[in-house]
Amino acid sequence: MPQLIAAPMRIASAGNKPKLIDEYIGRVNSNEAAVSIAHMRSPGGWIEPGQTPDFDEYTLVLRGRLHVQSRGAALDVRAGQAVIARRGEWVQYSTPDADGAEYVAVCIPAFSPDTVHRDAT
Repeated sequence: MPQLIAAPMRIASAGNKPKLIDEYIGRVNSNEAAVSIAHMRSPGGWIEPGQTPDFDEYTLVLRGRLHVQSRGAALDVRAGQAVIARRGEWVQYSTPDADGAEYVAVCIPAFSPDTVHRDAT
C-alpha cells in the first residue's frame, strides 16, 4: 500500500549560516535508508564545509543559483537546472547570491551524517 508522507521533518544544517532542510523521505522522517528527498532553502552567502559522501546526490534547483565546487571544476547551477555529485567525489555547495537558493536534493542511498564525511572545520 502506498505510504503518505504528510509533512517533512526539519533537519539541522551545516554551514556558516542557517539553511532550512525539510526531509520528506529519508532516514529521519520515513525510516528509509535507500533514498532521501529533501527540500532545501539556503540564504545568500551560505557555504557548507566540503564533503566526500558515500552517496550520489541529485540536485534540482528551483530558485536562485547553487554554486558547486569540486576538485576539478566549479559549476553554477541555476533555476531549472540540475547537477549530479557522485559518491566518493569531494564537493562543496554554496549560495553566493543575496537571495540565496531553493532546491530539492535526492541522495542514493539516503543521506546520513555518518556517510557525508564533511571536512573538519
